[in-house]
Amino acid sequence: MAETVKATNITWHQGDIVRANREAANGHRATVIWFTGLSASGKSTLAHAVENTLFERGCRTYVLDGDNIRHGLNKDLGFSPEDREENIRRIGEVAKLFVDAGVIAMTAFISPYRADRAKARSLCPDSFTEIYVKCDLAVCEERDPKGLYKKARAGQVKEFTGISAPYEEPESPELVIDTSHESLEESAAKVIAYLEAKGIVPAA
Repeated sequence: MAETVKATNITWHQGDIVRANREAANGHRATVIWFTGLSASGKSTLAHAVENTLFERGCRTYVLDGDNIRHGLNKDLGFSPEDREENIRRIGEVAKLFVDAGVIAMTAFISPYRADRAKARSLCPDSFTEIYVKCDLAVCEERDPKGLYKKARAGQVKEFTGISAPYEEPESPELVIDTSHESLEESAAKVIAYLEAKGIVPAA
């Protein structure tokens, strides 16, 4: 989807309080943690488990969930390649605002295309962690909490990632979490350990 710019005569206004001030007040760095993977791979579940731990430590956090965003901000978008691109473009911009606000913003979106994820990273190049929530397709289909794989196999859901639409695996994510074989507790602990090792959050 070609980006259309309609606004003219606009100027970015910088406030007196900047991201560094907010990070200092929060006691942790702001960042985007981008969870990507197939439907039912466990992205949202893992993102919320990580959020729970960080929130208990006093961190400022928020999870941008794919389904939730489509209830409001992106309710005008479908699942064509063009709409998927715009979906991720908008989320990247929202996540950037959260980082400016000093928040650890976690996104749980299939985000199937590498190019779209790269664009999202380019908005916060120094504050972006891509986590590939890897899960065997067979396991995702077995879980299928929304019944979408069954519908996709029956041809009732078009352009469904992993069945009738492609998923491009990350080539060099910061972290790979294999939810086919790891428990939720193990997966969340790996993410927290990574954030601590990178100095994004203080060690417990």
